[in-house]
Amino acid sequence: MKILAYLKYTLAVFLLCTITSCFEVIEEVNLKNDGSGSMIFTLNMSKSKAKLASIMLLDSVNGFKVPSRKDIQKSLDEIVAELNKAEGITNVKETADYDNFIFSVSCNFKKIDNINSMTDDLWRKQKNKTAVSSYLFDASKGYFKRHYQYDVEAKKQYNKLKSENKKVFDDASYTTIYRFDKEIVSQTNGSSKISKSKKAVMQRVSALDIINGKGNLANTIQLKK
Repeated sequence: MKILAYLKYTLAVFLLCTITSCFEVIEEVNLKNDGSGSMIFTLNMSKSKAKLASIMLLDSVNGFKVPSRKDIQKSLDEIVAELNKAEGITNVKETADYDNFIFSVSCNFKKIDNINSMTDDLWRKQKNKTAVSSYLFDASKGYFKRHYQYDVEAKKQYNKLKSENKKVFDDASYTTIYRFDKEIVSQTNGSSKISKSKKAVMQRVSALDIINGKGNLANTIQLKK
C-alpha cells in the first residue's frame, strides 16, 4: 500500500499496522540555518502493545502473515543500508523497542535536497514515477516549504481492503514536526500549530484524512531574518 508515502519501504514493520488500529507515524525535521539538519521517522504502536504482544505469538491475522522480530529487524537493517548509500546522508541510526512497539530511523543530511533525492529513489524502487512529498529550503529568503500532493492510489488500495482490515486506520495518525534555529514568522497550513518558543511547527492528521485526500501536509514556513 502507498498510504504513507515512502514509509512503505519499511515493509515488515508496517505489516504490524495492518493488525492494529492505534498507531502513529511521526516525521521530524530539525533544520539549521545553513540548510543542514537531521530527520527522524518513528512508528509508534505503544498504545496497542498488549494486543501486539499477543499477536506476535501467532502465524497470521486477518489473512496477513505476522512478522517475527527477525523479519522486523531485517527490514530496519535494510533501510539503514539504503540510507548509508545515499549522497549527503550520514549518521544513520535505527531503534527498535519491542516492549512498547516503537520503531524509528534517523539520519543527518548536508542539505534538504539530499532527503528529496533519497525519497525519490525509494519511490522509483516501488515503481512510482514521482514522490508525493518533497522539501525546499531557501536560506537567503528564510523560508522552508513542504510540498505534498495527494496520492489517488491510496484510496484505491484502501477500497480493496476487507472491512475488518479497513478498521485498522480508524485511530491511526500522521504527525509532522519541523524545528528551526530561528523564530517562525508565519506558516500557511491551517491545521498546523506554532510552538510557544516560535521555533517549531506541528501538525497531526488522521490516516483516514490522508487516504481520502482531506489531509493536506503542504506548508510554507517563513522564518525571521
